[in-house]
Amino acid sequence: MLASQRQERILAEVRDQGAVRIADLTRELEVSDMTVRRDLMELADQGLVRKVHGGAVSPHTTAHEPGFAAKSGREAGEKRVIAEAAARLIAPSSSIALSAGTTTHLLAAQIVASPDLRPLTVVTNSLPVAETLYRANDPRLEVILTGGSRTPSDALVGPLAEAALVGLRVDQTFLGAHGVDPDVGLTTPNLDEAATNRALIHCAGRTVVLADHTKWHTTGLRVFATFADVDVLVTDSGLPTDARTRVDDLVEQLVVA
Repeated sequence: MLASQRQERILAEVRDQGAVRIADLTRELEVSDMTVRRDLMELADQGLVRKVHGGAVSPHTTAHEPGFAAKSGREAGEKRVIAEAAARLIAPSSSIALSAGTTTHLLAAQIVASPDLRPLTVVTNSLPVAETLYRANDPRLEVILTGGSRTPSDALVGPLAEAALVGLRVDQTFLGAHGVDPDVGLTTPNLDEAATNRALIHCAGRTVVLADHTKWHTTGLRVFATFADVDVLVTDSGLPTDARTRVDDLVEQLVVA
Protein backbone atom coordinates (compact mmCIF):
# COMPACT_ATOMS: atom_id res chain seq x y z
CA MET A 1 0.00 0.00 0.00
CA LEU A 2 1.32 3.45 -0.94
CA ALA A 3 1.97 6.05 1.75
CA SER A 4 -0.77 8.27 0.29
CA GLN A 5 -3.27 5.41 0.53
CA ARG A 6 -2.32 4.67 4.12
CA GLN A 7 -2.63 8.30 5.09
CA GLU A 8 -6.02 8.59 3.44
CA ARG A 9 -7.24 5.63 5.47
CA ILE A 10 -5.83 7.16 8.65
CA LEU A 11 -7.59 10.46 7.92
CA ALA A 12 -10.87 8.66 7.22
CA GLU A 13 -10.68 6.93 10.62
CA VAL A 14 -9.84 10.20 12.41
CA ARG A 15 -12.83 11.87 10.76
CA ASP A 16 -15.10 8.97 11.75
CA GLN A 17 -13.82 8.20 15.26
CA GLY A 18 -12.15 11.47 16.30
CA ALA A 19 -8.95 9.62 17.24
CA VAL A 20 -6.64 6.77 16.18
CA ARG A 21 -4.12 4.64 18.07
CA ILE A 22 -0.74 3.62 16.66
CA ALA A 23 -1.17 0.06 17.92
CA ASP A 24 -4.49 -0.29 16.09
CA LEU A 25 -3.15 1.23 12.87
CA THR A 26 -0.13 -1.07 12.71
CA ARG A 27 -2.50 -4.05 12.88
CA GLU A 28 -5.09 -2.68 10.46
CA LEU A 29 -2.58 -1.41 7.88
CA GLU A 30 -0.14 -4.32 8.37
CA VAL A 31 2.87 -2.01 8.63
CA SER A 32 5.48 -1.28 11.27
CA ASP A 33 5.10 1.04 14.23
CA MET A 34 7.73 3.34 12.68
CA THR A 35 5.82 3.56 9.39
CA VAL A 36 2.63 4.62 11.18
CA ARG A 37 4.54 7.21 13.24
CA ARG A 38 6.04 8.62 10.04
CA ASP A 39 2.59 8.84 8.42
CA LEU A 40 1.16 10.61 11.47
CA MET A 41 4.06 13.05 11.51
CA GLU A 42 3.45 13.95 7.86
CA LEU A 43 -0.27 14.41 8.47
CA ALA A 44 0.44 16.52 11.57
CA ASP A 45 2.87 18.70 9.60
CA GLN A 46 0.04 19.38 7.14
CA GLY A 47 -2.31 20.28 10.00
CA LEU A 48 -4.61 17.36 9.22
CA VAL A 49 -4.24 15.62 12.60
CA ARG A 50 -2.89 16.47 16.04
CA LYS A 51 -0.36 14.00 17.45
CA VAL A 52 -0.90 12.79 21.01
CA HIS A 53 0.82 10.07 23.02
CA GLY A 54 0.11 6.73 21.37
CA GLY A 55 -1.74 8.09 18.35
CA ALA A 56 -3.46 11.14 16.88
CA VAL A 57 -6.71 13.08 17.15
CA SER A 58 -8.67 15.47 15.01
CA PRO A 59 -7.05 18.92 14.98
CA HIS A 60 -10.40 20.68 14.92
CA THR A 61 -13.01 21.50 17.49
CA THR A 62 -16.15 19.77 16.30
CA ALA A 63 -19.62 21.28 16.12
CA HIS A 64 -21.12 18.22 14.39
CA GLU A 65 -23.31 16.02 16.55
CA PRO A 66 -23.82 12.44 15.26
CA GLY A 67 -27.19 10.81 15.85
CA PHE A 68 -27.80 8.31 18.64
CA ALA A 69 -27.84 5.30 16.28
CA ALA A 70 -24.55 6.34 14.65
CA LYS A 71 -22.81 6.68 18.02
CA SER A 72 -24.20 3.41 19.39
CA GLY A 73 -21.99 1.31 17.11
CA ARG A 74 -18.75 3.00 18.10
CA GLU A 75 -16.52 1.35 20.74
CA ALA A 76 -19.45 -0.86 21.76
CA GLY A 77 -17.29 -3.27 23.75
CA GLU A 78 -15.53 -0.52 25.66
CA LYS A 79 -18.81 1.21 26.45
CA ARG A 80 -20.32 -2.02 27.74
CA VAL A 81 -17.53 -2.67 30.26
CA ILE A 82 -17.65 0.99 31.34
CA ALA A 83 -21.39 0.67 31.97
CA GLU A 84 -20.85 -2.51 33.98
CA ALA A 85 -18.22 -0.79 36.14
CA ALA A 86 -20.44 2.27 36.61
CA ALA A 87 -23.35 0.11 37.79
CA ARG A 88 -21.17 -1.10 40.65
CA LEU A 89 -20.99 2.50 41.91
CA ILE A 90 -24.77 2.63 42.46
CA ALA A 91 -26.25 1.80 45.84
CA PRO A 92 -29.85 0.60 46.28
CA SER A 93 -32.29 3.07 47.84
CA SER A 94 -30.36 5.96 46.30
CA SER A 95 -31.23 8.55 43.65
CA ILE A 96 -29.20 9.13 40.50
CA ALA A 97 -29.33 11.16 37.30
CA LEU A 98 -28.34 9.82 33.88
CA SER A 99 -27.45 12.20 31.08
CA ALA A 100 -28.09 11.42 27.43
CA GLY A 101 -25.52 9.30 25.64
CA THR A 102 -24.84 5.82 24.36
CA THR A 103 -22.75 4.77 27.38
CA THR A 104 -25.33 6.03 29.88
CA HIS A 105 -27.94 4.15 27.83
CA LEU A 106 -25.95 0.96 28.40
CA LEU A 107 -25.79 1.83 32.10
CA ALA A 108 -29.59 2.02 32.10
CA ALA A 109 -29.66 -1.49 30.63
CA GLN A 110 -27.35 -2.64 33.44
CA ILE A 111 -29.73 -1.15 36.00
CA VAL A 112 -32.65 -3.03 34.45
CA ALA A 113 -30.64 -6.25 34.58
CA SER A 114 -29.70 -5.71 38.25
CA PRO A 115 -32.78 -5.94 40.51
CA ASP A 116 -30.46 -5.78 43.54
CA LEU A 117 -29.95 -2.06 42.78
CA ARG A 118 -33.59 -1.33 43.57
CA PRO A 119 -35.35 0.55 44.98
CA LEU A 120 -33.81 3.31 42.87
CA THR A 121 -34.89 6.70 41.59
CA VAL A 122 -33.50 7.80 38.22
CA VAL A 123 -33.74 11.30 36.77
CA THR A 124 -32.86 11.54 33.08
CA ASN A 125 -33.06 13.83 30.07
CA SER A 126 -32.53 10.92 27.68
CA LEU A 127 -35.43 9.40 25.78
CA PRO A 128 -33.62 6.07 25.13
CA VAL A 129 -32.58 5.82 28.79
CA ALA A 130 -36.14 6.48 30.00
CA GLU A 131 -37.59 3.95 27.55
CA THR A 132 -35.12 1.27 28.67
CA LEU A 133 -35.89 1.86 32.35
CA TYR A 134 -39.66 1.94 31.80
CA ARG A 135 -39.48 -1.48 30.15
CA ALA A 136 -38.35 -2.97 33.48
CA ASN A 137 -41.95 -2.48 34.66
CA ASP A 138 -40.77 -2.47 38.28
CA PRO A 139 -42.52 -0.16 40.78
CA ARG A 140 -39.26 -0.08 42.77
CA LEU A 141 -37.63 1.74 39.84
CA GLU A 142 -38.91 5.31 39.69
CA VAL A 143 -38.07 7.20 36.50
CA ILE A 144 -38.34 10.97 36.17
CA LEU A 145 -37.99 12.27 32.61
CA THR A 146 -37.36 15.96 32.07
CA GLY A 147 -39.12 17.87 29.33
CA GLY A 148 -37.30 19.87 26.69
CA SER A 149 -36.37 20.03 23.02
CA ARG A 150 -35.01 16.89 21.38
CA THR A 151 -31.44 16.81 19.99
CA PRO A 152 -29.94 14.45 17.35
CA SER A 153 -28.61 12.31 20.23
CA ASP A 154 -32.15 11.97 21.65
CA ALA A 155 -31.46 14.26 24.61
CA LEU A 156 -34.09 16.61 26.00
CA VAL A 157 -32.46 20.01 26.48
CA GLY A 158 -33.20 23.70 26.84
CA PRO A 159 -35.07 25.83 29.40
CA LEU A 160 -37.76 23.22 30.10
CA ALA A 161 -35.18 20.53 30.88
CA GLU A 162 -33.15 22.89 33.06
CA ALA A 163 -36.26 24.07 34.93
CA ALA A 164 -37.18 20.45 35.67
CA LEU A 165 -33.77 19.94 37.32
CA VAL A 166 -33.82 23.08 39.47
CA GLY A 167 -34.56 22.16 43.06
CA LEU A 168 -33.85 18.45 42.56
CA ARG A 169 -31.08 16.74 44.52
CA VAL A 170 -29.67 13.33 43.61
CA ASP A 171 -26.84 11.32 45.12
CA GLN A 172 -24.93 10.91 41.87
CA THR A 173 -25.04 12.13 38.28
CA PHE A 174 -23.65 9.85 35.57
CA LEU A 175 -22.59 11.87 32.54
CA GLY A 176 -21.45 11.03 29.05
CA ALA A 177 -19.24 13.45 27.11
CA HIS A 178 -18.38 14.06 23.48
CA GLY A 179 -14.85 15.06 24.43
CA VAL A 180 -12.57 14.89 27.47
CA ASP A 181 -9.42 17.00 27.62
CA PRO A 182 -7.32 17.62 30.75
CA ASP A 183 -6.81 21.27 29.86
CA VAL A 184 -10.16 22.09 28.25
CA GLY A 185 -12.52 19.92 30.31
CA LEU A 186 -15.69 18.09 29.22
CA THR A 187 -17.30 19.22 25.98
CA THR A 188 -20.27 18.67 23.69
CA PRO A 189 -21.07 19.94 20.17
CA ASN A 190 -24.57 20.99 21.28
CA LEU A 191 -24.84 24.36 23.06
CA ASP A 192 -28.20 23.59 24.68
CA GLU A 193 -27.05 20.17 25.84
CA ALA A 194 -24.05 21.80 27.56
CA ALA A 195 -26.38 23.91 29.70
CA THR A 196 -28.53 20.90 30.61
CA ASN A 197 -25.45 18.87 31.51
CA ARG A 198 -24.36 21.66 33.84
CA ALA A 199 -27.77 21.51 35.50
CA LEU A 200 -27.37 17.75 35.95
CA ILE A 201 -24.02 18.35 37.65
CA HIS A 202 -25.42 21.05 39.94
CA CYS A 203 -28.18 18.80 41.26
CA ALA A 204 -25.83 15.97 42.26
CA GLY A 205 -23.79 15.21 45.34
CA ARG A 206 -21.23 13.43 43.18
CA THR A 207 -20.46 13.52 39.44
CA VAL A 208 -19.34 10.40 37.59
CA VAL A 209 -18.17 10.75 33.98
CA LEU A 210 -18.36 7.78 31.61
CA ALA A 211 -15.94 8.18 28.69
CA ASP A 212 -14.17 5.61 26.55
CA HIS A 213 -10.53 6.18 25.57
CA THR A 214 -11.35 7.71 22.16
CA LYS A 215 -12.88 10.73 23.91
CA TRP A 216 -9.47 11.71 25.35
CA HIS A 217 -8.10 14.90 23.75
CA THR A 218 -11.31 15.32 21.72
CA THR A 219 -12.91 18.76 21.98
CA GLY A 220 -16.49 19.77 21.22
CA LEU A 221 -17.79 23.26 20.65
CA ARG A 222 -18.97 24.03 24.18
CA VAL A 223 -17.36 23.25 27.55
CA PHE A 224 -19.88 22.14 30.18
CA ALA A 225 -17.54 21.17 33.01
CA THR A 226 -13.92 21.13 34.11
CA PHE A 227 -12.19 18.34 35.97
CA ALA A 228 -12.81 20.27 39.18
CA ASP A 229 -16.48 19.31 38.72
CA VAL A 230 -15.70 15.58 38.32
CA ASP A 231 -15.43 13.17 41.23
CA VAL A 232 -15.05 9.90 39.31
CA LEU A 233 -13.99 9.09 35.74
CA VAL A 234 -14.88 5.63 34.43
CA THR A 235 -13.02 4.65 31.26
CA ASP A 236 -11.63 1.56 29.52
CA SER A 237 -8.21 -0.07 29.37
CA GLY A 238 -7.44 1.65 26.07
CA LEU A 239 -6.64 4.89 27.89
CA PRO A 240 -2.83 5.35 27.71
CA THR A 241 -0.75 5.11 30.87
CA ASP A 242 0.30 8.76 30.81
CA ALA A 243 -3.34 9.82 30.48
CA ARG A 244 -4.28 7.67 33.48
CA THR A 245 -1.54 9.36 35.51
CA ARG A 246 -2.88 12.76 34.50
CA VAL A 247 -6.46 11.84 35.43
CA ASP A 248 -5.34 10.45 38.79
CA ASP A 249 -4.09 13.93 39.64
CA LEU A 250 -7.34 15.58 38.55
CA VAL A 251 -10.15 13.48 40.04
CA GLU A 252 -10.92 11.74 43.29
CA GLN A 253 -11.24 8.29 41.67
CA LEU A 254 -10.27 6.77 38.33
CA VAL A 255 -11.99 3.50 37.40
CA VAL A 256 -10.46 1.58 34.47
CA ALA A 257 -12.85 -1.11 33.26
